Amino acid sequence: MLFLISPAKSLDYETPLPKDLPHTLPVFKQQPLELIEVLRGKSPQELSELMGISDKLAVLNVARYEAFSARFTAGNARQAVLAFNGDVYEGLDAHSLKPRELDWAQEHVVILSGLYGVLRPLDWLQPYRLEMGTRLATDKGSNLYQFWGSQIADYLNERSAAQPEAERVVVNLASQEYFKSVDLQTLKAPVVECVFEDFKGGQYKIISFYAKRARGLMVRWAVQHRARRVADLRKFDLDGYAYAATASTPGRLVFRRKVSG
Repeated sequence: MLFLISPAKSLDYETPLPKDLPHTLPVFKQQPLELIEVLRGKSPQELSELMGISDKLAVLNVARYEAFSARFTAGNARQAVLAFNGDVYEGLDAHSLKPRELDWAQEHVVILSGLYGVLRPLDWLQPYRLEMGTRLATDKGSNLYQFWGSQIADYLNERSAAQPEAERVVVNLASQEYFKSVDLQTLKAPVVECVFEDFKGGQYKIISFYAKRARGLMVRWAVQHRARRVADLRKFDLDGYAYAATASTPGRLVFRRKVSG
């Protein structure tokens, strides 16, 4: 199985990394450079308007784009799963994973990215901000979905083909903004979505903060249990969540809990 997750807006380049942590380089090499060149042509004000961010963040990212290098080093990059710092990654807590668990994650987890297209957990990541939903015009179209086209789905097909046939499933734990970058007409593997609901106001509903963290928890659970089939995922039980069979379908697994937090 391949587990898809979104990146995070916040980045952490300060927390010390585990000693002798291995790294890989991003799969797509030329595409990020093409996007960086487009972004370098934007003023802080233009970036602020394009991305809906503060002037301070716009200035920060202008500097990031200017510093972006075709050469990745330990000085300008760190492993993606340890660089992203948001709700999903708090649930995943990659800093506490053992080396063999990180190795398994490298083979089964894919981070979708507006700039990089896809990232494996141990791929080196240079600081950036470029959400997949950004309407950044390039010579390939008016937004990033058109820029990436079928490339991400082609990559997932290639990765899936290397797995045993019974395990060729894409588990979507990404937001809709990011999952839309996967061309479903091109993707060959079936998709299973995991949904996390909390009981509030007399009914079960998706609460964004908890759902994001639960997506990271599901990835962590899958990594530690080496989940390979959809049936394995139904056993997920972290933070009080339990599989809700009556609310689920074969392509949509629903997990519920009564108490938030």
